[in-house]
Amino acid sequence: MKLRDLSGLSLRGKYVLLRDDFNVQILDGKITESFRIERSMPTIDFLRNAGARVAIVSHLGRPKGTRDMKYSLRGVAEYMKLPLIDDCLDKSFLANMKDGDVVLLENVRFYPGEEANDADFARALADGFDLFVNDAFAVSHRAHASTVGVTEYLPSYAGMLLAGEIENITRVMENPKHPVLSIVAGSKVSTKIGVLRALIKLSDTVIVGGALGTTFNYAMGENVGNSLYEPDQKDNALAIMEYARENNCRFLVPLDKGVGPEFKIDAPRIDKDMADITPDDVIIDGGPKTADRDVAEIGRAATVIWNGTVGMAEWMPTWSHGSFAIARAIAENTRAGRLHSIVGGGDTVAALDACGVMGDITYVSTGGGAFLEFIEGRELPGIKVLEA
Repeated sequence: MKLRDLSGLSLRGKYVLLRDDFNVQILDGKITESFRIERSMPTIDFLRNAGARVAIVSHLGRPKGTRDMKYSLRGVAEYMKLPLIDDCLDKSFLANMKDGDVVLLENVRFYPGEEANDADFARALADGFDLFVNDAFAVSHRAHASTVGVTEYLPSYAGMLLAGEIENITRVMENPKHPVLSIVAGSKVSTKIGVLRALIKLSDTVIVGGALGTTFNYAMGENVGNSLYEPDQKDNALAIMEYARENNCRFLVPLDKGVGPEFKIDAPRIDKDMADITPDDVIIDGGPKTADRDVAEIGRAATVIWNGTVGMAEWMPTWSHGSFAIARAIAENTRAGRLHSIVGGGDTVAALDACGVMGDITYVSTGGGAFLEFIEGRELPGIKVLEA
């Protein structure tokens, strides 16, 4: 895939609308995880140093088309030490910008026209700018005004982050070193049927975990207690397992689980084999036998693709054991030069960060849904419009 990029462009004095993804976690007004912001900085710095006049457009949360200040980007602007323009459609600041200036526009999702990809809203957003740069891979699977609509009105290019995402994921998907191990977790089978099938075709082994894995346990007739799973996905789960057999891909489900009496961060933990889980047990994490199995499989692999924590990894330390075991094993083997690793998904990246191993992974994607849809082979609207 060849994208239009920033190479060779004359940018000095040009007004650039830059789409970034600053949908970060903010608690008590403070940013608690800045991964996406830091990954966006190379493109921002490139544009600034080239003399462009840059207005960054982004979203935060789901304000549902209303000006809900709970989702204001003011905290992000303060963190980045950038002026915040209180309305993303305000153009009055443009006249005062100098070469190299950068501002952040207020949450684009304060307008219903953003998610509707409304043409009039997209035209108003693009007005006053000379070109558009998309560096928000994580939202490029959405056909929104700020990812697709504005490209109807401005010459449009891929930023460095987005281009790097495409290059790194494509390299793994097209020419991975075998054996390939894919670890897929999260909450729902129903949203990951396509990506599971794609990874089965690519991989020598697929491990499923989390509530997604619990659904496979249920489909196999095992006990799952009073836990999150999808009973209506039994047939799909069995079909996916059969598809793995047909493609000579080992398909591994959880062996045991960490359970509690209720779904709470302070619930007391007991580790149980699947056969011992009772109707009142609530599954909250993968169990130690499963973690040991997963670590051993990582040690045998040459390439690992990981998306989705296998439990409530943010409920440390009680319910993070399974996910942290995976994170540390991937990092250790990558650091030793035995493994090429690629990890994507917000919760998964947060687990890497909590373990202090982010820098030991070969490539960490900023995408969650976009990461999975690209692996699945779907056409991402925000990327399609940038193809050369």
